[in-house]
Amino acid sequence: QVQLVESGGGLVQPGGSLRLSCAASGSIASFSAMSWYRQAPGKQRELVALMTSSGGTTYGNSVKGRFTISKDKVKSTVYLQMSSLRPEDTAVYYCNGLRLSGSIWGQGTQVTVSS
Repeated sequence: QVQLVESGGGLVQPGGSLRLSCAASGSIASFSAMSWYRQAPGKQRELVALMTSSGGTTYGNSVKGRFTISKDKVKSTVYLQMSSLRPEDTAVYYCNGLRLSGSIWGQGTQVTVSS
């Protein structure tokens, strides 16, 4: 069973940047899509960014132009580059891998945007 492990979260000031990483224990080629979701306290989990196996991307409206999803097949890692961070970006960020057999989630990494 492939596992996903997120890293790179932390505390950052408004306007700052962070890069999250999602490392897979196996090849990410088996996933039809890799995504980043986030969940803030008291709110539903929402899609932040998605990348298909062919490289197509989709972003949530609130992060368009500020966040970028990318992947490194050799390292079996998916990244989320976050720029111009805002306090409302504060949440636990989760990596998700989608396959025909189902969906796999990482354990999440906390991102806090505060001065």
